[in-house]
Amino acid sequence: MAGQRIPVIIDCDTGVDDALALLFAVRHPGLELRAVTCVAGNTDVDGVVRNTLTVLEQAGAGDVPVARGAERPLIEAARSARHVHGADGMGDLGLPAPSRRPADVDAVTLLRREILGSPRPVTLIPTAPLTNIALLLRIHPEVTRNIERIVFMGGAVATGNATPVAEFNVWHDPEAAAVLLTAGVPITMYGLDVFQRVVVPGEEVRRLRASAEPGARLAGELLAHRPAAPDPDGDGPDGDDSAGGLGDAGAVCAVADPGGLTTRLLPVEVSLAPGPTRGQTVVDRRPRPGEAEIHGGAREQALVDVGLDVDVERYVELYLETVGRP
Repeated sequence: MAGQRIPVIIDCDTGVDDALALLFAVRHPGLELRAVTCVAGNTDVDGVVRNTLTVLEQAGAGDVPVARGAERPLIEAARSARHVHGADGMGDLGLPAPSRRPADVDAVTLLRREILGSPRPVTLIPTAPLTNIALLLRIHPEVTRNIERIVFMGGAVATGNATPVAEFNVWHDPEAAAVLLTAGVPITMYGLDVFQRVVVPGEEVRRLRASAEPGARLAGELLAHRPAAPDPDGDGPDGDDSAGGLGDAGAVCAVADPGGLTTRLLPVEVSLAPGPTRGQTVVDRRPRPGEAEIHGGAREQALVDVGLDVDVERYVELYLETVGRP
């Protein structure tokens, strides 16, 4: 029905840009944030829970349930990104400790409860390693009957960041990403190819930082922590001269406004073998089968709506308009 809010659940490893995504999801009038689940990634899972609760409080989110999830990948040890997100995972901004506690159930239990309990199909938005989602799909496959789509931030068609070919979220838990691709529901991959392009100009970052409203000001501080490109008009200290990348928040923009993302339905698989390609999302863009398929038979590959282009100005405007809402 027109005008209904989209029920969404975010699975995250908060994280500077996960925090930007949460701020947007809370404030966009077309989204109903039903729950947030936490997984180890940018920092340890307890730090992720703390950061998530703090961000939701700063955003004025009310009682959105938050649950602690997996503290390590399915097979390998956890490997954080504190060198990017700071010792606390949130840019070391000195944010206050949250006043509320997480839910008294684990992330997989909360995911199942909120998905099956929603009167309309839910859109899942994982912006983190996919461990929680893989566990959910394996333990409770019945949830897929009430999942509209999974829009995940992860993977890359071209260049990786964790390795030359692998993006961090998929590289952190490749087996979990491979399970996701077998979910049997529509999947959109918001990968590095579009992730890295959506950049908020430095002038707007400075405006947000000067806001008297806590959520908008936090968005500005977070954007300033992750400079994406030099801003020749900037003249201030502490990152004021840099534009800020939206990162994970772009995936939530793509749920609120899918028309800003250009996708193509393509076969995708995750490289699981040890070595330099582990964690790579192999996206098959060929117009016809090659010799490997002709001589060896077709492989079973998931078909995924892969993000190939993005309307940068559209998503920047959408984000700025949304996070300024009280």
